[in-house]
Amino acid sequence: MSDSGKKYSTIHYHSYLQLDKLLDAQHLRSAELEEKPAHDEMLFIIVHQAYEIWFKQILHELNSVAEMFEGNHVDERNIGTAIARLKRVIEIQKLLVQQIQVLETMTPLDFLDFRSYLFPASGFQSFQFRLIEVMLGLDERERLTYNNMPFASVFEQEQQVRLRKMAEGRSMFQLLEDWLERTPFLQFGSFDFLSQYKLAVQQMLEKEAAAIRSSGYLTEQEKEMRLRMLGGTDTYFQSVLNPEAHEQLRAEGKLRMSYKATLAALLINLYRDEPILHNPFNLLQCLVEIDEQLTTWRYRHTQMVLRMLGKKIGTGGSSGYDYLHATAVKHHVFADLHNISTLLIPRSELPELPIELKQNLGFHFSIS
Repeated sequence: MSDSGKKYSTIHYHSYLQLDKLLDAQHLRSAELEEKPAHDEMLFIIVHQAYEIWFKQILHELNSVAEMFEGNHVDERNIGTAIARLKRVIEIQKLLVQQIQVLETMTPLDFLDFRSYLFPASGFQSFQFRLIEVMLGLDERERLTYNNMPFASVFEQEQQVRLRKMAEGRSMFQLLEDWLERTPFLQFGSFDFLSQYKLAVQQMLEKEAAAIRSSGYLTEQEKEMRLRMLGGTDTYFQSVLNPEAHEQLRAEGKLRMSYKATLAALLINLYRDEPILHNPFNLLQCLVEIDEQLTTWRYRHTQMVLRMLGKKIGTGGSSGYDYLHATAVKHHVFADLHNISTLLIPRSELPELPIELKQNLGFHFSIS
């Protein structure tokens, strides 16, 4: 058959989706070990298999986006494609959260009918989920240990090697950081973003302090307390106004993103209404949303485990609920992008951009 004939050969729905393999992949342990199988084990298997299929799609999307950001130059025409694919990841994550509701149609007693057959299997052994975490950029130094063992120790040697190679490469966090550091508008002619931002912050804080002092509804003690809470440029704004303070917070593990990348992310958020910054802002928002959806899934999973098992230990030997709850609190990847909200100021306080810079950030055409 010619190449053209192969290209257009017909195929059946059943064989194209390999449904024989897919639908023959649900083997109930309770059916193998007991005369009467546990009815809800089928649901348990299918939900978790669906998770793994969706994890494969998430990895497919993240890999494609990472490839766009490799190298020292990102084709800006690819940003829109990257945003679309990251939004697809977000929609998949929403499905993953909703799947927990399906699993919760199984009662705790239903689960206990077959739980003993799962030892020592555990969701912690999901290799694809660990790949997603590493690809996004979860810092191993921030990762909670599992039974005081490295997280990769539960996998086969070949999988450990793959995880290690991925960890040694550049994650989405690192690719984003490099891209942000190349933002060209932090210093533009006579316009210095940082000095203008610092002045705007001081003016904003002075207005807020004046409003507190002139309030007729607060006692003097309440005014003093609110003024202390308000702080000044030597408090939470210091991380972006003072490079040394920023580096100190990075050394302490309280911040992770570089100073220059943080400034760029702040500029993009503050001036997101400028046409050329629309896509960069949406890209940052997608990564924040992915991080948030991942945390939402962890919390919902934690609550499901509490509902099903209470404080029993996990089938893989973890502390169960306590371990899962701790990961939901600690395992954030893009916390630095969330922190940008701390540094935002009202649009009314934004420094006015020079006309030349506004033209560069917009769609400016001239007819000679």
